[in-house]
Amino acid sequence: MNNKIFTSALILCAGTLASMASPDALRFNPDKFTRQTLTMPDGQKLSYKAYEGIYYVTIVEDSTYQTLNIYVPDELAEIPRVPILLRTYVGGYAASTAKSPSPSDATGRALKEGYVVCIPGSRGNNSTIDRNGKTIYTGIAPNGLLDLKAAVRYLRYNDDLIPGESELIFTDGTSAGGAMSSLLGATGNSNDYESLLKKMGAADTRDDVYASICYCPITDLNHADMEYEWLYGCTNTGVRDLTEAQIKISDELAAECPAYINSLGLIEKDGTPLNAENYKAYISQFLIESAHRALQEGCEIPDTIGFTFYQDNNGPMGAAPGIRNDMRPLQPRTMGDTRQAPSFGPGNMPRFNKTSDFVTGLDLDKYLNYVAAVTPLKTPPAFDQMGVLIDTPSPENKEFANSEGEAANFTDFSLQHRLHNPSATLDKDMRHRVYIMNPMNYIGTGRSTVASYWYIRHGAKDRDTSFLVPINLATKLQNAGMNVDFFIPWNRPHSGDYNLDDLFSWIKTTLHD
Repeated sequence: MNNKIFTSALILCAGTLASMASPDALRFNPDKFTRQTLTMPDGQKLSYKAYEGIYYVTIVEDSTYQTLNIYVPDELAEIPRVPILLRTYVGGYAASTAKSPSPSDATGRALKEGYVVCIPGSRGNNSTIDRNGKTIYTGIAPNGLLDLKAAVRYLRYNDDLIPGESELIFTDGTSAGGAMSSLLGATGNSNDYESLLKKMGAADTRDDVYASICYCPITDLNHADMEYEWLYGCTNTGVRDLTEAQIKISDELAAECPAYINSLGLIEKDGTPLNAENYKAYISQFLIESAHRALQEGCEIPDTIGFTFYQDNNGPMGAAPGIRNDMRPLQPRTMGDTRQAPSFGPGNMPRFNKTSDFVTGLDLDKYLNYVAAVTPLKTPPAFDQMGVLIDTPSPENKEFANSEGEAANFTDFSLQHRLHNPSATLDKDMRHRVYIMNPMNYIGTGRSTVASYWYIRHGAKDRDTSFLVPINLATKLQNAGMNVDFFIPWNRPHSGDYNLDDLFSWIKTTLHD
């Protein structure tokens, strides 16, 4: 074991560019910790060693965010190789500081399981420093992703010193954090980031991960607007109540989506190619599976939101609990903690038996109108909105800003509408930045080391992005031979780190494959 002592960075003050003494400054000091405890919801107290405020690069641009914390339980799991949960708290593509474990999310549960926890900070679209009297935006794309990659490299570089197994890194994030988790899982060791990581002084080692946990990932940003309008266009003149100008933009975006769907070359389990003609039926399969399981677990589902149910000679199937003929709000619920993991691994798409399953069909447009009724939809464009119908930039517009913080369009569609120039296109630099922030560009290409295991969740009434985004991600991974556990939990809004029994049961199955 190499016992070189961690050399502290020469940090001038928060938010200033500083340099470490040498690459060995990235060596972890196992003796520099404090003891902390965490009280779990059941009253159990967890004791652990806390290693906090560790710089994971040798050239620190923004000392407020470019640190990580590592937490090592006093009682490590009694298994041959202890995994490391890397939890990012990125939201809205904003900056996130390195945080402490929480009893209510996966970090606390991981400590309870005897796993090592790493919580890195990272720059984001609102992080700034003052340099020579000038405000510099430090978190523009892809800087936040680079920080998280550097954190992964730190864990690998110090594998001999940090308890836990750097070959078993599980990344976890929600929303934009789910997108970051998907990027970490899809872009491992890609040369597209190498020069940028070297410039930051990241450790000279690998940055691939073992598994990615992605809750409602807000990703595939340069196609997300067209996917949103193609799916939700059925609500435009009803519950969504768009203006004439908004409907025009929605229709234009929706018209671009079929070509993108067809270009992905996705296939169903039985080898049937997916295309714009059969894709909505494919979406319906996942929603039917969600509703079917909800009924099995005792959830009430109205019969007026698009689902059809199995009928026998006596009418609606008596064994199916919870079928309702009214539109009272659904009761909040948590999916059962003891249910089996969904069968969406290689060769295992959801299976339905129409002679015995409770839910046999879905009017997708009717269901989407229900979703729009319970949670207002975004107006078009949902993501690259700046300068199209409103001037206000979205968080994603800010993510692709320049170093002066000037927000930017990241699709040709919105740029052309903002400039009133149908031939306008993104410049080469922006195209590259957008490309390397999309995990879909790396899966199945052989140009990166893709995580072998994926746990992807997107709520059945989550409208923060369209169902196409997580379904495309899961299907492309499954087609590439990855082990994918994907599910759309019933009545679940935009949220993450729920059903922790399910999650950690899945983690354990990956350790025994």
